[in-house]
Amino acid sequence: MKEDVMKRIGKAVGIRMGIAMSIVLSFLGLLSSGRMFQPGWMIMLICNIIISTLISLLISALVPMGKVNASLARKWNLQPGLFKTRCVESLVSDLIYTPVITLAMVLLGVGMAKKNAPEMPFVPVFLSSFAKSFVICFAAGFVLIFFLMPLFLKQLMKKEGMGHAHDKEEES
Repeated sequence: MKEDVMKRIGKAVGIRMGIAMSIVLSFLGLLSSGRMFQPGWMIMLICNIIISTLISLLISALVPMGKVNASLARKWNLQPGLFKTRCVESLVSDLIYTPVITLAMVLLGVGMAKKNAPEMPFVPVFLSSFAKSFVICFAAGFVLIFFLMPLFLKQLMKKEGMGHAHDKEEES
Protein backbone atom coordinates (compact mmCIF):
# COMPACT_ATOMS: atom_id res chain seq x y z
CA MET A 1 0.00 0.00 0.00
CA LYS A 2 2.68 2.51 1.02
CA GLU A 3 4.69 1.61 -2.09
CA ASP A 4 1.69 2.44 -4.30
CA VAL A 5 1.27 5.79 -2.55
CA MET A 6 4.97 6.56 -2.94
CA LYS A 7 4.82 5.72 -6.67
CA ARG A 8 1.81 8.01 -7.04
CA ILE A 9 3.62 10.77 -5.15
CA GLY A 10 6.73 10.25 -7.28
CA LYS A 11 4.71 10.60 -10.48
CA ALA A 12 2.94 13.71 -9.17
CA VAL A 13 6.27 15.29 -8.17
CA GLY A 14 7.65 14.46 -11.63
CA ILE A 15 4.69 16.13 -13.31
CA ARG A 16 4.89 19.26 -11.15
CA MET A 17 8.66 19.51 -11.57
CA GLY A 18 8.37 18.93 -15.33
CA ILE A 19 5.87 21.74 -15.72
CA ALA A 20 7.79 24.15 -13.47
CA MET A 21 11.11 23.39 -15.20
CA SER A 22 9.52 23.69 -18.64
CA ILE A 23 8.02 27.09 -17.97
CA VAL A 24 11.16 28.58 -16.45
CA LEU A 25 13.67 26.98 -18.85
CA SER A 26 11.55 27.90 -21.89
CA PHE A 27 11.37 31.51 -20.73
CA LEU A 28 15.10 31.67 -19.95
CA GLY A 29 16.04 29.97 -23.21
CA LEU A 30 14.01 32.41 -25.25
CA LEU A 31 15.36 35.33 -23.23
CA SER A 32 18.98 34.16 -23.71
CA SER A 33 18.41 33.77 -27.45
CA GLY A 34 17.71 37.49 -27.77
CA ARG A 35 14.35 36.78 -29.44
CA MET A 36 12.20 37.73 -26.47
CA PHE A 37 9.62 40.37 -27.38
CA GLN A 38 10.33 40.07 -31.10
CA PRO A 39 7.41 39.23 -33.41
CA GLY A 40 6.06 35.77 -32.65
CA TRP A 41 7.84 35.43 -29.32
CA MET A 42 4.70 34.46 -27.41
CA ILE A 43 3.92 31.65 -29.85
CA MET A 44 7.53 30.45 -29.59
CA LEU A 45 7.32 30.54 -25.78
CA ILE A 46 4.09 28.53 -25.74
CA CYS A 47 5.54 25.99 -28.21
CA ASN A 48 8.69 25.70 -26.10
CA ILE A 49 6.67 25.15 -22.93
CA ILE A 50 4.50 22.48 -24.53
CA ILE A 51 7.40 20.61 -26.12
CA SER A 52 9.64 20.80 -23.04
CA THR A 53 6.74 19.72 -20.79
CA LEU A 54 6.19 16.66 -22.98
CA ILE A 55 9.93 15.90 -22.86
CA SER A 56 9.96 16.34 -19.07
CA LEU A 57 6.98 14.04 -18.63
CA LEU A 58 8.62 11.44 -20.84
CA ILE A 59 11.86 11.64 -18.84
CA SER A 60 10.00 11.40 -15.54
CA ALA A 61 8.12 8.35 -16.84
CA LEU A 62 11.35 6.66 -17.94
CA VAL A 63 13.69 7.69 -15.10
CA PRO A 64 12.46 6.87 -11.57
CA MET A 65 14.20 9.68 -9.70
CA GLY A 66 13.17 8.22 -6.33
CA LYS A 67 15.08 5.04 -7.12
CA VAL A 68 18.00 7.00 -8.56
CA ASN A 69 18.18 9.11 -5.39
CA ALA A 70 17.86 6.05 -3.14
CA SER A 71 20.72 4.38 -5.03
CA LEU A 72 22.87 7.51 -4.65
CA ALA A 73 22.05 7.63 -0.94
CA ARG A 74 23.17 4.02 -0.47
CA LYS A 75 26.36 4.41 -2.51
CA TRP A 76 27.44 7.73 -0.99
CA ASN A 77 25.93 7.29 2.47
CA LEU A 78 23.68 10.33 2.05
CA GLN A 79 21.17 11.16 4.77
CA PRO A 80 17.68 12.42 3.78
CA GLY A 81 17.10 16.14 4.20
CA LEU A 82 20.73 17.18 4.59
CA PHE A 83 22.03 20.08 2.52
CA LYS A 84 24.67 17.84 0.91
CA THR A 85 22.05 15.24 -0.02
CA ARG A 86 19.75 17.82 -1.57
CA CYS A 87 22.66 19.26 -3.57
CA VAL A 88 23.60 15.83 -4.95
CA GLU A 89 19.99 14.94 -5.76
CA SER A 90 19.43 18.31 -7.45
CA LEU A 91 22.63 18.01 -9.47
CA VAL A 92 21.81 14.50 -10.71
CA SER A 93 18.25 15.47 -11.61
CA ASP A 94 19.54 18.59 -13.35
CA LEU A 95 22.05 16.48 -15.33
CA ILE A 96 19.21 14.22 -16.50
CA TYR A 97 16.59 16.83 -17.43
CA THR A 98 18.29 20.07 -18.43
CA PRO A 99 20.58 18.94 -21.28
CA VAL A 100 17.73 17.15 -23.08
CA ILE A 101 15.28 20.03 -22.66
CA THR A 102 17.89 22.65 -23.63
CA LEU A 103 18.94 20.64 -26.68
CA ALA A 104 15.35 20.35 -27.89
CA MET A 105 14.61 24.03 -27.32
CA VAL A 106 17.76 25.20 -29.09
CA LEU A 107 17.14 22.85 -32.03
CA LEU A 108 13.62 24.21 -32.32
CA GLY A 109 14.72 27.84 -32.06
CA VAL A 110 17.67 27.59 -34.44
CA GLY A 111 15.58 25.51 -36.85
CA MET A 112 12.90 28.21 -36.95
CA ALA A 113 15.52 30.96 -37.31
CA LYS A 114 17.12 29.02 -40.20
CA LYS A 115 13.76 29.01 -42.02
CA ASN A 116 13.65 32.82 -41.80
CA ALA A 117 17.35 33.24 -42.67
CA PRO A 118 18.40 30.34 -44.95
CA GLU A 119 21.92 31.76 -45.32
CA MET A 120 22.50 31.37 -41.56
CA PRO A 121 25.11 28.68 -40.80
CA PHE A 122 23.21 26.10 -38.72
CA VAL A 123 26.02 24.35 -36.83
CA PRO A 124 27.92 27.40 -35.50
CA VAL A 125 24.69 29.14 -34.49
CA PHE A 126 23.38 25.95 -32.87
CA LEU A 127 26.59 25.34 -30.90
CA SER A 128 26.84 28.94 -29.75
CA SER A 129 23.16 29.07 -28.77
CA PHE A 130 23.30 25.72 -27.00
CA ALA A 131 26.39 26.66 -24.98
CA LYS A 132 24.89 29.94 -23.81
CA SER A 133 21.44 28.53 -23.09
CA PHE A 134 22.79 25.42 -21.38
CA VAL A 135 24.86 27.36 -18.84
CA ILE A 136 21.92 29.60 -17.94
CA CYS A 137 19.35 26.79 -17.90
CA PHE A 138 21.60 24.40 -15.97
CA ALA A 139 22.12 26.95 -13.19
CA ALA A 140 18.42 27.82 -13.11
CA GLY A 141 17.44 24.15 -13.24
CA PHE A 142 19.63 23.34 -10.24
CA VAL A 143 18.08 26.13 -8.17
CA LEU A 144 14.55 25.15 -9.21
CA ILE A 145 15.08 21.50 -8.39
CA PHE A 146 16.83 22.29 -5.11
CA PHE A 147 13.95 24.41 -3.83
CA LEU A 148 10.86 23.02 -5.56
CA MET A 149 11.44 19.27 -5.28
CA PRO A 150 11.27 19.15 -1.47
CA LEU A 151 8.38 21.63 -1.47
CA PHE A 152 6.32 19.53 -3.91
CA LEU A 153 7.23 16.33 -2.07
CA LYS A 154 6.20 17.79 1.27
CA GLN A 155 2.89 19.08 -0.14
CA LEU A 156 2.02 15.78 -1.76
CA MET A 157 2.98 13.71 1.28
CA LYS A 158 0.86 15.96 3.47
CA LYS A 159 -2.02 15.57 1.03
CA GLU A 160 -1.64 11.77 1.28
CA GLY A 161 -1.59 12.01 5.09
CA MET A 162 1.97 10.74 5.34
CA GLY A 163 4.67 12.04 7.66
CA HIS A 164 7.65 13.51 5.94
CA ALA A 165 11.19 12.44 6.83
CA HIS A 166 12.62 15.68 5.44
CA ASP A 167 10.73 18.04 7.76
CA LYS A 168 13.75 18.56 9.96
CA GLU A 169 16.28 19.92 7.53
CA GLU A 170 19.75 19.58 8.92
CA GLU A 171 22.75 21.33 7.52
CA SER A 172 25.89 19.27 7.06
